[in-house]
Amino acid sequence: MAKVNIWDYFNKHKTALLNRSNKTLEEESLQMDQDILLEVQVNGVSQSRNGMDSTQNDLALVALEPSRSSMTIAGGPTMSNGYSSGYNVNQRSGLSSSSSHTEDGYDVLISANKGEREGLAGLQNLGNTCFMNSAIQCLVHTTPIVEYFRQDYTEDINMENPLGMRGELALAFGELLRKLWSSGRTTIAPRAFKGKLARFAPQFSGYNQHDSQELLAFLLDGLHEDLNRVKRKPYIEAKDSDGRPDQEVADESWKYHKARNDSIIVDVCQGQYKSTLVCPVCGKISITFDPFMYLTLPLPSSVTRTMTVTVFYADGSGLPMPFTVTVLKHGCCKDLTQTLGAACCLRADECLLLAEVYDHRIYRYLDSSLDLSSIKDDDYIVAYRLPKVGAGRTKVEITHRWLERVAPDTLKGHERKFSGTPLVMYLAKDSLCGEDIFGAVGKVLSPLRRVYSPSKSNSEKESSFILKDGEESSSSSNGHSGRGNDEMEDVEDDSSNELPWFQISLVDDRGANPKPIHRDTVISGQTVKIMLDWTEREFELYDASYLMDLPEVHKSGFTVKKTRQEAISLFSCLDAFLKEEPLGPDDMWYCPRCKEHRQATKKLDLWKLPDILVVHLKRFSYSRYLKNKLDTFVNFPIHNLDLIKYVKSNDGQSYVYELYAISNHYGGLGGGHYTAYAKLIDENRWYHFDDSHVSPVGEADVRTSAAYLLFYQRVKTDLGVGMGETSRGHMSF
Repeated sequence: MAKVNIWDYFNKHKTALLNRSNKTLEEESLQMDQDILLEVQVNGVSQSRNGMDSTQNDLALVALEPSRSSMTIAGGPTMSNGYSSGYNVNQRSGLSSSSSHTEDGYDVLISANKGEREGLAGLQNLGNTCFMNSAIQCLVHTTPIVEYFRQDYTEDINMENPLGMRGELALAFGELLRKLWSSGRTTIAPRAFKGKLARFAPQFSGYNQHDSQELLAFLLDGLHEDLNRVKRKPYIEAKDSDGRPDQEVADESWKYHKARNDSIIVDVCQGQYKSTLVCPVCGKISITFDPFMYLTLPLPSSVTRTMTVTVFYADGSGLPMPFTVTVLKHGCCKDLTQTLGAACCLRADECLLLAEVYDHRIYRYLDSSLDLSSIKDDDYIVAYRLPKVGAGRTKVEITHRWLERVAPDTLKGHERKFSGTPLVMYLAKDSLCGEDIFGAVGKVLSPLRRVYSPSKSNSEKESSFILKDGEESSSSSNGHSGRGNDEMEDVEDDSSNELPWFQISLVDDRGANPKPIHRDTVISGQTVKIMLDWTEREFELYDASYLMDLPEVHKSGFTVKKTRQEAISLFSCLDAFLKEEPLGPDDMWYCPRCKEHRQATKKLDLWKLPDILVVHLKRFSYSRYLKNKLDTFVNFPIHNLDLIKYVKSNDGQSYVYELYAISNHYGGLGGGHYTAYAKLIDENRWYHFDDSHVSPVGEADVRTSAAYLLFYQRVKTDLGVGMGETSRGHMSF
């Protein structure tokens, strides 16, 4: 019978014999990163072996098979550099051995019976670590990753990469993967892996909740740098496309990328974008090809918004009309103008002038490059339909004042206050007189004229104005003005002497200091601001309701009945991601031709897709004023996701994918829970991984509104193979 001794192997010396089985590891003063020595006497011969495992901070034990006098190290046979490979090389024993953490964080030997299903081990929640467990379960069920880490990968460990972690993260992940695949259904406590993670990514230390996508992004990047086969990265200067064929530029960019980045992660997880930037000023086109590790797709409901804008006709040809349009949430006012122009059937010789109205006055005009995110849902936006501006035109702004009853405890019974919606028009003159203003006002107000008037005949089509000095002027509804005798007679025939005579005044930029405008008043300036004072008589002739109750950009609040959001397809998310859009004001592009930073338009295309395609559904949105999570149901394919129409490279490969894992998030921003669905390929069956709990689940049940990360693997056929692969004449994934 073999005799086994365990020694405290501090500083590579046998410090103490650990033979008190009733003592805990902590009571024996054994610490993390401390070596122990396992001494096995077989046939009277003492054999020693350092039981330090591949992460160099876990206690490894050794199991002895007396009948064959062979040893199996927890975690597997030793690799070429002394690290363990993670599975039992002695398959004849009928046992599969692995190590698992105790509550103290140390390893104990776990033996899974032969024939027990591998890949069904749960991960213990160490305290808000469900985000980590979910991402890990998806990765450890990624076939190429599993095959790689269950072999001897130590020759790929890059100890010199300053961007890596000296291989420690890769070794810790590899050890955890091997434990999960060799422990049967035994739950694994990933303390050692979390310790390494916290060491190199302090943001994941402690026990706060985090994002599974952020963890996945760090882990994939860290594994790549730790396993980068390139020991010395060459310096390569980026080159512009300069009109060269896309295929040539793409191949060159991928070659340069591989010269600096070559790992299992690049082999199976990285694809290539085509990025096109266009300068809005000089038209310079810049095309680059960049690698990507995953696709972050916005949900259409999070990238668009509906906006209601009231359009006013400056030529008096129609009544004001509100239009509700859908635009990119992070677009610019140019997008709003184009969409609104199409909705209101804008003519080629017309343009729209956008303005924000506040307190019944024009607060600001909206420049075409202004970000739409600066417009709030409760703002009032109008658009003035104008002829395209040429030289020598004067812009006229019209505000309104109405008599309103004031508080009864004041001496004044009524007071004039700004009301209604301002109007804007262009006059084709660089020098105006009062007569021009009267005619323009009559023209722009003509659509508001009531059909019946108590003081005029039903057939009358005129608007009359009186000046402060008693002079009269009338303008017909077609915009022509004059002082004909018939018109004067109509005015004099009214015995009440209270005709609808607007008082028109010239005001300053603030709408103050009114100065009456007479027929012969000379007015100059590129922008003229005037004010109309309304009385009851004007309200009788004109329907001012069209100038009131201006709708908000978006009617928000609890008064709106909330309805269940309709399902959207994964393809609509992809379309939204690939749609051309302007860069944000904080993400300006330096145009090499203009030598200035420009708010260029950007268009992304998929040029090359990897074998493992990770899709991140952007459910969490953050802004200055709002944080939100979208629970929109995304209808994503489980089988036969065909992306060939989205790939621009025309390389003849097949881009059909099968879903094999999902990271789910339940709850909101304040708190939530992550789980995972993963498919055992050999068994062709889905399982639900909820921390330590693992249970089978039907394929029809894995599609939920909680889906956050989608993991797809490309189906390899004779028609299409993975990057760097050769066709084997079969379909597999």
